[in-house]
Amino acid sequence: MEQDHNKLWERCLAIFRDNLPPEQFDAWFKPIASLSYADNKLNLSVPSQFFVEQFEDRYIKLIAKTLFKVYSPEVKIFYHFNVVGNEPTTGMTIESAKPSAAVAPRPGVTSNPFRAAQPQDDIDAQLNPRYTFENYCISNSNHVARSIGEAIADDPKLKTFNPLFIFGSPGVGKTHLIQAIGIRIKEKNPTSRVLYVTARLFESQYTTAVSRGRINDFINFYQSIDVLILDDIQDLIGKTGTQGTFFHIFNHLQLNQKQIILSSDTRPSLMEGMEKRMLDRFKWGMTAELEKPDYKLRREVLSLKANQEGLAIPEDVMDYIAGNVTESVRELEGIMVSLVAHATVMKREIDLDLAQRVLSNAVKINRKQVNFEIITQAVSAYYNIEPDQIFTKSRKRNISDARQMVMFLAKKHTKLGLKAIGTRLGRTHATVLYACRNIDERLPIEKQLQDDVSSIEGAMLR
Repeated sequence: MEQDHNKLWERCLAIFRDNLPPEQFDAWFKPIASLSYADNKLNLSVPSQFFVEQFEDRYIKLIAKTLFKVYSPEVKIFYHFNVVGNEPTTGMTIESAKPSAAVAPRPGVTSNPFRAAQPQDDIDAQLNPRYTFENYCISNSNHVARSIGEAIADDPKLKTFNPLFIFGSPGVGKTHLIQAIGIRIKEKNPTSRVLYVTARLFESQYTTAVSRGRINDFINFYQSIDVLILDDIQDLIGKTGTQGTFFHIFNHLQLNQKQIILSSDTRPSLMEGMEKRMLDRFKWGMTAELEKPDYKLRREVLSLKANQEGLAIPEDVMDYIAGNVTESVRELEGIMVSLVAHATVMKREIDLDLAQRVLSNAVKINRKQVNFEIITQAVSAYYNIEPDQIFTKSRKRNISDARQMVMFLAKKHTKLGLKAIGTRLGRTHATVLYACRNIDERLPIEKQLQDDVSSIEGAMLR
C-alpha cells in the first residue's frame, strides 16, 4: 500500500509539473509528500496551515482536476503539519477547505441567470468564506468604509447607504470588504438571496443572454436578488448595452428596497465612459474610499497572517516588511506567501536577511535612514509637543513619556549605544536602560502603547 500511494502521488506531481512554471512547482508542490491513501482519503504532509490556505487559493482547480483523474471524484484531502517547527507533538490535521455553512449553497442551487429560479429558491452566493469581517484588519485608512459595511450587514433593513459604493486603488481590500458584508448578511439570514459577481462575469452573462435570446431571463434573475454585490464596476465602462440593462436592474432593486453594493478602482466622478444616469445613481447612497494601507494596518495584516499560520516572525522582520511594502494589502500578503515559500524550500528560519532577499526582488526598498533627529521629530509630533521640550528636565507626564519613547526607538533603530543616547538627552546610561526595559515590559500587555509605537515608526519610515 505504501508503494501504491507514492506512485499515485508521483503521477499527480507529473501533471502538476507539466502545467506549471518550474519555480511555482518547486515552491508549492515539492514540499508536499503523500502519507497514505485509503477509502478515498488522501493524507498529505505539508509545511504549515498558512501554506495550505495559500496553496488551495492559488491552485484549487488544478488540484481538483488532477486528483479526480488520478484517484477518484470522491477523494478527500487531509493535510498534516506541525504547528511548531519540527516538533511532532504539535502536529495537526485539517481537511481540505470547504465553504462555510453560512455561504455554502444547498444541493441544486444556482447562480446561473439562464436557469429559471423562483424568488423563494436559494442561490449560490459566490462568496469566499475566508473574506469575513473577523479576518479584516482595521485602521484609519479603512475605518469609515468598514464601519458602514458592518452597519449594512448587521441591519439589512437600513437603506441609508443604498447603494454602497466602495472605491480605492487595486489591492487595498475592496473585494474582501464587500464579500464580508455578504457573508455577515447570510449568517444572520441564511435564506437571503445574496449574490457576489464581478462586472466582467456580469458582462459575459449579458452577452450570452443577448446571443441566446434570453435577455428577459437574465433581467428577471438579477431582479430577484436581495443583496447584489458587483465588483469592479469600472469594467462596464464603454459597455453601453450592459450599462443599459444594469440600469434597469439597479432601478428595480432600488425601488424594491434591495441592497446594492458596488466596488471600483476609481471614484464615480472620474469614471469617464460610464453613462451619466448610471453615475447619478451611484451617488444616491454612500460613497466610501479605501485608502492605501497605513503603517498600522500593514503591521496588523502581518500579525494576523503570522498568527493564523502559527509562525513566530521576529519583530524586526515585521517592521522591515511593513516599512517597505506600502502599496496594498494584496502586495503585503504576496510577500508573506513568498517569504514562507522561500523559507520552506531553503529549509531555513525566517529572519531579516531572508526578508531583505525576498523584498529586493519584489518591491522598491525604502532606503530612508532613520537617525536620532528623525526619531525626535516623529515622537514630538505624535505627542504634540515641541521637540526642544524632550531635551529639558521637565517631568511632566507627556514629556517624560515622549522622552522614554525616543530612548526606546533610538536603541531599536539606530546604532547609538545607551551612553550616546543618554548624552544627547542629558541623561545617564542607567536612565536610558530603565526607559528601554520599561517599554519592552509594557509592550506585550498594553494595546495603546503598541499602537503608539506602530504609529510613530510608520511616521519615521515614510
